[in-house]
Amino acid sequence: MSSRRIAKVAEALRETISMTVLFGLKDPRVKNVTVLRTEVSPDLKSARVYVSVMGDEKVQALAMHGLRSARGFIQSQIAERLELRYTPILSFVLDPGVKLSIETSSLIRQALSEPGSVAGGLSDGPGDSTDESIDDAGDEDAGDRSSFTAEAGGGADDAPDAGHPGSELEDTSE
Repeated sequence: MSSRRIAKVAEALRETISMTVLFGLKDPRVKNVTVLRTEVSPDLKSARVYVSVMGDEKVQALAMHGLRSARGFIQSQIAERLELRYTPILSFVLDPGVKLSIETSSLIRQALSEPGSVAGGLSDGPGDSTDESIDDAGDEDAGDRSSFTAEAGGGADDAPDAGHPGSELEDTSE
C-alpha cells in the first residue's frame, strides 16, 4: 500500500478519534486528552494512537484506562465514519513530549526570573560588551557603525556619496 494512502488514513483516523474523544465519550475519566498523531500499520489493521493528557500521573492513568475501556466504541465510530475494508484495532500510547516541553519552558522561565542565577548574569552581559565596543575608538567596526548612523539619520554631509540616489543601499563595510 502506498505511503500516501497510509498517511491519509492516519490523518483521517486522528481526526475521527479526536472528535469522538471530544464529543462522543461520556466517561468522566477521559478529560484533558489531546490526540497528537496516529501510526497505522501497512495493512491498515492496527493503529497506534499517541495522546497527551494534562495533569498528574493519577489523572493520566485514569484517562488512559478510560480510553482503553472506550476502545470498542471509538472503533465503532471509525467504522461508521470512514470507508475502510477493515477497522483498525486501536492501541493508545501516552506521549510525554508535550508535558516535557511545558515543564522545560517553565524551568527556563524560572531560571531567567531568578536574579542570582547564571541566566540572570548572562542577560546583563551582552549589554555591557556592546557598550564597551561602541565606546572603543580604536575598534575597526566603530567607524562602520558611525557611517551607518550618519546615513540613517542626522549628519548626512559626513556620509560618503550623500545625496546620490541609491547611496543608502551601498554597503560601506570592508
